[in-house]
Amino acid sequence: MSDTTTALLEDLTRGQQRLADGMDVFYSLWAGAMVFGMQCGFAMLCAGSLRSKNAKNIMLQNILDACGGALGFFICGYAFAFGSNGKFIGSSEGLFVLSGVIAGTDLIDFFFQFAFAASAATIVAGTIAERCKMSAYFCYALALTAFVYPVVVHAVWNSDGFLSIANANPLRGVGMIDFAGSAVVHMTGGMCALIGAIILGPRIGRFYDESGKPLETPATFAPHSVSLQILGTFILWFGWYGFNAGSTLGISAEGYADVAALAAVNTTLSGACAAVSAILLDAIFYYQEIGEVHYDLTMAMNGSLTGLVGVTGACACVEPWAACIIGIVSGFTYCLGSILLVKLKIDDAVDGVPVHLFGGIWGCIATGLFASPRRTVTAFGDSMQNFGWFYSWGRGSGDANLLLVEFIGILFVAGWTLLIMVPFFTLLDFFGLYRVDVLEEMVGMDESRHKGSAYNIEDVDREHMDKLEKKRQSLDNLSSKDV
Repeated sequence: MSDTTTALLEDLTRGQQRLADGMDVFYSLWAGAMVFGMQCGFAMLCAGSLRSKNAKNIMLQNILDACGGALGFFICGYAFAFGSNGKFIGSSEGLFVLSGVIAGTDLIDFFFQFAFAASAATIVAGTIAERCKMSAYFCYALALTAFVYPVVVHAVWNSDGFLSIANANPLRGVGMIDFAGSAVVHMTGGMCALIGAIILGPRIGRFYDESGKPLETPATFAPHSVSLQILGTFILWFGWYGFNAGSTLGISAEGYADVAALAAVNTTLSGACAAVSAILLDAIFYYQEIGEVHYDLTMAMNGSLTGLVGVTGACACVEPWAACIIGIVSGFTYCLGSILLVKLKIDDAVDGVPVHLFGGIWGCIATGLFASPRRTVTAFGDSMQNFGWFYSWGRGSGDANLLLVEFIGILFVAGWTLLIMVPFFTLLDFFGLYRVDVLEEMVGMDESRHKGSAYNIEDVDREHMDKLEKKRQSLDNLSSKDV
């Protein structure tokens, strides 16, 4: 082969590689943008689920999630999560403030992972809404994205992590499968939300009357805009395709397109099945109590979100029929989890804990049960022989190593989050930095902290009265003509 031919082949190979790299960068940019767009979904869902007097407050908290998340992850979170030289936490100097990151493929990885970190942080916003100080919330967003969340990421997604499936010596020979973050993102955020809600306490009038006596029936605060709720739900569902399918972190490599397509299908099926199972189970409970069948929109919305959370960890390694089962159980998980929180007098303003924490736990368990051998090989490579417990029984072995590692992952995420966030929220509360004053809470956060209501109700009422007056005058004129 001549030197000219060799040079042409080398140029062609380099060109193909540049094209593949560019395609992967664009794919991650698209997927990361969709995940970041979920911030809008969280904002709309939370705002619609709360009382109108706190609409500005919750939307500002969602903005601070993105801002605090970007700063915390940029300064040290990314380095702690994806740096090498450590089994517990990363320490690569070049990743701190991205000082050594130059290539576009590395920069886009930061952007994509930042969107995930911000999603984990925003889970807490709705749970502790209507009574949390803004300064405390900003501090929380920084702490979660700079340290708490990155340690979990390092353990599960970094090849040095002790739970990682990509570790040279994976735990119990299999490692933990959490493809897009049922545990890493949703369990971490859900645990923080649960801890924060317990330490912060319930909203005034939720479980106790003015004298502090428990109410026979907990008070319910009706959402001020069901339209915003359903809009937020659909935006989140849409963004989940970037969340799950985009977790291939590229599209050019052989088999990646198949994995992304399967993740999208499984995401759809689990979300749909969960919505149906949640609304039907709630209708059954309501019929047993009242004797009538009612269908609750909130159950359908939050049920679908729980189904999306539940399949997130296994979306690339289960068959579509298994995604349907995961979704059905996710709907039941949400219903029962929501009832449990009320029984325990834990006030979750938007039911974020049942959706993300309980849904995330079930997602890990489901992975250990339903991971398909052929789907796992496609997603993680020929060397990976991980498969769910049900498949083990089908092969006559009963090997439950993957399921056991999934439980270990659940315990690690719960334990680590408790270890850091209990002291964090307790200190905020001890120094009076966590909860707003009683009067501010009763008046509403928008009036007391954000320069007025989110809605100019006076102008709306005045415009409505003017229209009624004009209509009355028109009717009077018609009547006089008839006479």
